[in-house]
Amino acid sequence: MSRVVSIYLPDLATDRIRRADPDIPPEQAIAVIAKSGARRWISAADAAAKKAGLRVGMPAAKAQALFQGLMMVDADPVADAEALRRITLWALTVYSPIVAMDAPDGIVLDTEGADHLQGGEAPMLTGIANRFRTKGLTARVAIADTWGAAHACARAISRETVIVPRGEIVRAVEHLPISLLRLPEKVVGDLRTLGFRTIGELANTARAPLALRFGPELGRRLDQMFGRVSEPIDPIRSPELIEVSRSFAEPIGAAETINKYVGRLVVRLVEELQRKGLGVRRTDLVVEKVDGTRQAIRAGTAKPARDVAWLTKLFKDRTEKIEPGFGIEKLSLVAVMSQPLEETQKTSSLVEEENDDITPLIDIFGNRGQRVYRLAPVASDVPERSVRRIAASAANVGETWTHEWKRPVRLLDRPDPIEVMALMPDHPPVWFSWRGKRRRVKCADGPERVFGEWWVRTSEVEAVRDYFMVEDDVGERYWIFRSGDGVDAGTGSHKWFLHGIFA
Repeated sequence: MSRVVSIYLPDLATDRIRRADPDIPPEQAIAVIAKSGARRWISAADAAAKKAGLRVGMPAAKAQALFQGLMMVDADPVADAEALRRITLWALTVYSPIVAMDAPDGIVLDTEGADHLQGGEAPMLTGIANRFRTKGLTARVAIADTWGAAHACARAISRETVIVPRGEIVRAVEHLPISLLRLPEKVVGDLRTLGFRTIGELANTARAPLALRFGPELGRRLDQMFGRVSEPIDPIRSPELIEVSRSFAEPIGAAETINKYVGRLVVRLVEELQRKGLGVRRTDLVVEKVDGTRQAIRAGTAKPARDVAWLTKLFKDRTEKIEPGFGIEKLSLVAVMSQPLEETQKTSSLVEEENDDITPLIDIFGNRGQRVYRLAPVASDVPERSVRRIAASAANVGETWTHEWKRPVRLLDRPDPIEVMALMPDHPPVWFSWRGKRRRVKCADGPERVFGEWWVRTSEVEAVRDYFMVEDDVGERYWIFRSGDGVDAGTGSHKWFLHGIFA
């Protein structure tokens, strides 16, 4: 069963204004003003404006009187829609092959088979919210079994994320207001006049009288929310995306047939890429079935590629995951991320040359859900700041590690506190206790003093660490440090920590 993620952007209009003008101070309150004839009212307000008491629907003159320093910007629905389209296209390249706009203020995506690449649903949703925040976008993210349920929950929560467990849609939405059913405002108003307030009350009412008065749309929305009727997500497309497809008069389902047509689509896609001088980095195979549902497979490459045999292999290795159901009526191959790629001239040689290109191995691991990366140096003496992750196929960086002292092969994500017995200020521990086990120090080397970086944090002007490489009585070697110089309390807490392990 597929899982659907709804990303709600409650402050899209004001976030768009801030992103367009980075010079706007963070504390500046912004309100978007809509017009209809002589009437002017607030159609959107950022957090600072809401904190001052402004609300959507308030007359603009009253808002200006309440908040003298308010920045008022005319509403621009066209610009908001274009911003949402750009954000959705970006999400298509990052999160899932099936992504669509949930206008006017949201995005919906089918994450079937994609959550394991992010470490599970909870880390995936947290990562989405964090990534949107770093781009200056406020987001509320929900995941559920259906588009309707995810849409409603994303707009009902006050926190950033919510997960509706599989099969628990009824419990999650029964107390939510009927305004979250994606019905026309007039229908919602008439339902409230009749006394309906929550989705649960509406769902437990006889369907025939409601259909007679409001038509089939009300029942359809309820059925879509509870999963009784499918609601396919039509993926967003743009003229810039290269897409090839094949429709079938008779549905197909056999693995050999699917692989045959996938291979043909790859040939067509590569021809289009070659004509435009591009190589593909991320390609989606979208499978449309006769029952209206879609399934997608994403293949990525570490470098731009348009090798027919290799791209075909990447998909054929994963086509066994396709569930044809009652049959497949259309296959589409979309290059969602492409980059310029020049032709290279291959020269013949009388001697056999070694091929040290590990890009194919990186591609295989990456498409199996493994996170492949390299570690690169950073110009910093502080150990945890002296390394960063880069793409596995990225070019070599200019920095190098220039340490006179040896560094451990394994550095902990964050130093672990330890208990020690040591003579301060310059002596290594006699023993230390780490994770419930006491270790007697047989020999040690140090201290190596690391100074704080005052240009990174002003609190590190006087901060120091004294590192020791110690070996216990069973031959295991560790990298430990004392926070502070052992004399002046202003240089650190004088507590001890274990930071790394030597081979």
